[in-house]
Amino acid sequence: MTTDRSKDLNPLKGKQVDLDASLTVAVVGAAGKMGTRVSNNLNLTDATIHYCESSPAGRERVEALGRTVSSIDDVAGEADVVILAVPDVVLGTVSESVVPQMKPGSVLLTLDPAAAYAGLLATREDVFQACAHPAHPSVFLERTTPEEWADTFGGIAAPQEVVAAFEGEDQDAKGRLEQVIRAIYAPVIDVHWVTVKQLAQLEPTLVETTGCMIGQFLKDSMDHAIHEKGIPEDAVKAIFYGHIFISLTNALRGSNPFSDACLLAMDYGREAIIKDDWKRIWDDSELDSVIATMLKLDRAEER
Repeated sequence: MTTDRSKDLNPLKGKQVDLDASLTVAVVGAAGKMGTRVSNNLNLTDATIHYCESSPAGRERVEALGRTVSSIDDVAGEADVVILAVPDVVLGTVSESVVPQMKPGSVLLTLDPAAAYAGLLATREDVFQACAHPAHPSVFLERTTPEEWADTFGGIAAPQEVVAAFEGEDQDAKGRLEQVIRAIYAPVIDVHWVTVKQLAQLEPTLVETTGCMIGQFLKDSMDHAIHEKGIPEDAVKAIFYGHIFISLTNALRGSNPFSDACLLAMDYGREAIIKDDWKRIWDDSELDSVIATMLKLDRAEER
């Protein structure tokens, strides 16, 4: 339950987060990285929030924030939404113990689509399943305060969007869920609804397999210029950081056309670095393979 003292201790104190006071939300894994993030925001609402953590160290971290630790066995039956903020590899096991205790019409919410896509979550006909993943503040977001610039992950000061999947036709349950989604990832610009498979295609295929890999590759190439070629670090960062931004605006937003010489160099880079069959990462079999690797399974496929 939210207390005045916990709000005083909350690093997000003062940020408005709206959530209907009649709602009850349980966070399983409230002391983990994502569990703490979503709990910090939920703690700012007027809803009834139960912070559930099984490990002694985790319970201590929750209590240090002035929050009362609940047992999921005691509160699962009263929660409108149960958030599983636990590692992907244990989501199946945790859901098997939680779902049977949930009340009819409630929602089991996970924060990553892999386990839902692979069919690892326990199901019940009268309990809805959903997944909501933060988009994180856009590289093109117009930031106006130091707090927004500092919030690269989202959920504190910089507005972000969310992509979510809801399995069911109950619009009232979906509406309650959207309230919770907007609260845990606040400030939220918009929530985009897709299928579980589409969300899995976005994350990992588009975001991690493509975007995060390229981000790390940029760092690797920059380090090579500094440490292997001996170019002064300040010069490397000065030219690279600026050109990364203009490359993104040119390619993704059409802000300025690439020069003819640049286009020729880009073609050379594509031939030297990218495989001709790169689009195979979008094949269903490849999605199954990467999700199996992420979840440490012998095999995974859409349920």
